[in-house]
Amino acid sequence: MDAAAALKVLFLGTGSFAEPAFDALLQSRNAVVGLVTQPDRGGPGRHHHEPPLKAAAVAAGLPVLQPENINAPESLDRLREFTADLYVVAAYGQMLKRDLLSIPRYGAVNLHASLLPRHRGAAPVHYAILSGDAETGVTVFQIERRLDAGPILGMVRTAIGPRETTGDLEPRLARLAAELILDVADRIAAGTATPVPQDDAFATLAPRMPKSFGEIDWTRTSAEIERKVRALQPWPKAYSFLQAGEGPPLRLTLLDVAPLPGFAADAQPGEVIASGPGELRIRTGDGALAVERLQPAGKRDMVIAEFLRGRAVPPGSRFCGDRASTSKPSGERDSE
Repeated sequence: MDAAAALKVLFLGTGSFAEPAFDALLQSRNAVVGLVTQPDRGGPGRHHHEPPLKAAAVAAGLPVLQPENINAPESLDRLREFTADLYVVAAYGQMLKRDLLSIPRYGAVNLHASLLPRHRGAAPVHYAILSGDAETGVTVFQIERRLDAGPILGMVRTAIGPRETTGDLEPRLARLAAELILDVADRIAAGTATPVPQDDAFATLAPRMPKSFGEIDWTRTSAEIERKVRALQPWPKAYSFLQAGEGPPLRLTLLDVAPLPGFAADAQPGEVIASGPGELRIRTGDGALAVERLQPAGKRDMVIAEFLRGRAVPPGSRFCGDRASTSKPSGERDSE
């Protein structure tokens, strides 16, 4: 192919991270021949939920394939009918096996929201913030059998803001991914793409997080807890249980906190050390954490001043990571 040639692209994507890249390819000189996305699902109350990309594909007049198993023989037969040059994969949701990867002329490439080989796995944005990384980015790599380990075809970097959450950062990375995939597709079409092997020695893992990962371990440092609060928004969210008085513990989701490392206090981790008009400070492993915004279970989110107007939280009250134990703080159930 020469530099003026276009590719026939089949797009495999489901999540919102894939939307800008899909839109960019639709508007490019490349020919998007179809969309492969996850099946429609039924939600609470029997509501019908379609993958967000499906409506865009239908509006563009594209065929949509939604197999339960993309690697099944009948799925592979359908894929061959597209006669695509390249598969572009972004937040699709199923693993692609060898027989599938051999179908397109140029194989399949994946848009991954990290600077590979760092943060291989399903939650790279969460782990970039959780780990305190100064920067992250998007990598386009050739898909091989090992998880996120194929050679790199393109990469773009960006700084992580000091107060950015996963919900803030993911859309920004998605827009960068859209620009990057057009550049990589052009280079593949022109025959100038140069795959660069990943160095496995620098690989870290970013596995999917269960809801229990959100429990806060108050023996951690103030900075670690603050990063966890940002990393786990909008899901699965960081939480703890407040024991204040004789009533049952109250589950609180922490939404905005400020670390106070080195704050001196004769208290145990998880203990409230200051509480007043618009102020709630909790002892951590190396100082304290100021809570600025939270959400009580079953209620809307609120600033700390509003929360304290409706509930007494005297110093000596305790935050615990486990509803069943209010006598001492519990540890994280999942390693960070």
